[in-house]
Parts: sequence; structure tokens; C-alpha cells
Amino acid sequence: MPKNTRILPKSPRPLVVVLAYDGLCTFEFGVAVEVFGLPRPELGADWYRFAVASVDAGPLRATGGVRLMVDGGLELLAEADIVVVPGWRGSDAPVPEALCTALRAAWARGCRLLSICSGVFVLAATGLLDGRKATTHWRYTDTLRQRFPAIEVLDDVLYHDAGLLLTSAGSAAGIDLCLYLIREDYGLEVANSVARRLVVQPHRDGAQPQQLLRPVARQRESQTLGQLFDFLHQNLTVNHDTASLAKRAGMSPRTFLRRFTDCTGTTPARWILNERLLRARDYLENSPLSVELIAEQTGFGSAALFRHHFRHMYCLSPSQYRKKFMLIAK
Repeated sequence: MPKNTRILPKSPRPLVVVLAYDGLCTFEFGVAVEVFGLPRPELGADWYRFAVASVDAGPLRATGGVRLMVDGGLELLAEADIVVVPGWRGSDAPVPEALCTALRAAWARGCRLLSICSGVFVLAATGLLDGRKATTHWRYTDTLRQRFPAIEVLDDVLYHDAGLLLTSAGSAAGIDLCLYLIREDYGLEVANSVARRLVVQPHRDGAQPQQLLRPVARQRESQTLGQLFDFLHQNLTVNHDTASLAKRAGMSPRTFLRRFTDCTGTTPARWILNERLLRARDYLENSPLSVELIAEQTGFGSAALFRHHFRHMYCLSPSQYRKKFMLIAK
């Protein structure tokens, strides 16, 4: 066990282990700490446990000169339910075979492996991504494709879920992937609570492009749209048109559409549909409500329309999704 170690308490809660190494990418590491490592007593006693595993022996210095204390070495991966690989020291930097072996063993017993930004090169080195889809920061996609031709590299998505292997684009997209994981594990409301603490948008779809080549909304308009998002979350069952939303935001319809898309990367109609589907999924996971009642309480109006949109998004009917989720939960 490395000398830079502190004692890790035992607990039955899911254990998230984030890798640390000399030359660590500070931002991506901080994302994992902020999302999974902070105490969140308001979310109950079943919140994730968190630990830091050192890849290297001896003192660790992150980018910017920050020195790190860790909870242990690679032996922690044998206990982990989730392993987070932050940005690696370089796209061409070698990955220790001991790390690859530990990651493959963790994956083989059902542990989820999550990479942020150039952390994908670590997962790629294990061979686990061969024949699978994966993404990374747009600056590294060509390099990833050239170095690991067996991987189907997704050039322009925020994150991708390939079962036990989850990869994200650069930096802030790691937050999106971590929130996605929370939605999968704890449901929509808990993920939204964490997003509020982080002061970030609760949900950006993984298929959203990494680069939105449009100007960012002005600060005043961003505040106005934030109030509008709160209003829409509270009124998802109501039908909204562009004219009424623009009026509420104090903009012309044309300006509203432009600014809304600048802020979210999608149209108001699509945003509302995604939010309704997320809430419906939460009902399917956490309530006994019938499909008909869920359709009514999420604004779809009819069960047929709800089933159509749900199947289109998740490739399963609502009933099939609920059965699958219950099996996983057991």
C-alpha cells in the first residue's frame, strides 16, 4: 500500500474509486470528487462511498502543484463498484500493465468503468473497448482512432454508455456523465438535487454535440432562461408553445428560439420531451403507477403517445423498461 495513504471506512454502500497518479489532470479528478466524494446527508444513508486509488507509488503531484493523499493502491479496485479514470497524463503516455490487469479484473466481476476526457486511453489500453463504441475530447478522437483502430470512436457526442464501460468527452462533459450515472443508480430527483448543488443543467443528452458553434446566451438572458426552466419543470404536464414561452421570457419568438438553442443545444419542444421522458422513467423506476397514469402525469396525454416516444428514446416499451429495471435492482 502506498505511503501517502489514509484509512478508508467500511460500508455496504456502492464504492466509487477514482484513480490518481503523478501529473494528474486536476479538473477531471475534481469532477469525480465533487459529484461522488462530497457528503450529501440530504440524500440519505445509501449515498456512494468514495476512495482515491494511487496508480503510482510515492508522493503525487497534480497539475498546478496540488499534492494528493490517497486511500490506497490498485488493491482498492477489487472492492470498487465504479472506477473513474480522469484525464490521463497524455494520449501517448504508457499505461502500466498492473493498472490494465486491475481494471480488467474489476470489469470481469461487474464493476463499471468510467473515463473522462483522455482517460479513455487507459480503458483502450486494457483492450476492453475493442469492438465497442467510445468517445473522448474532440481533440483526441483522431488519435484514439489511429492508436486503437478496433474501437468505434464517436466523434461528436458528450458521453456514451456501453454497458459497464462509460466514456465521456472532455472536462465538463464528465459532469454530464456522472449525473447520468446518478440517474441510473438513484433516479431523476436525486440527480437533479446533485445538479442543483453543482449549479449545472440537470440533464444534457449524451448524443448532444460536443461543439455548439453558436454564441453563448448573454448573462441576463441566461438568468431569464434559468427561471423558465424552473417554470417548465413545475409545469411539464401543460402544453407549451413557442409564443407563450417567448412571452414569459420577455423575448420575441425568434430571439427566444435562438437563445434557447444557444443555451441548451436543442429546441424547446425537444427539451420538454426529454424532460418528460426523464420524469416518466423515474416514475417507472420508483413508483407503482400504471403506464396510463404516468402518461397523464408527465404531459403525454395518452398512453399510446407515451409508449411511442419512450420506445423511440430507450428502444423498450415502458413496461419492458420497468421489468428490466426491477431485475437489475434485485
